[in-house]
Amino acid sequence: MAKKITNTKPLTGNRRSHALNATKHKFKPNLQVVKGADGKKYRITARELRTLKKNAS
Repeated sequence: MAKKITNTKPLTGNRRSHALNATKHKFKPNLQVVKGADGKKYRITARELRTLKKNAS
């Protein structure tokens, strides 16, 4: 099981139809499984992965 190290939680909002009907909707984070340098698996968001790759070089 991959360890989750991010604090990102789903955001809530409404879906809006053309008639402006509102239904509840969750925006889930884009979690990816990545192996760390220590060989363990971690679940981080895609945005955090991009930031780590950018700062690594």
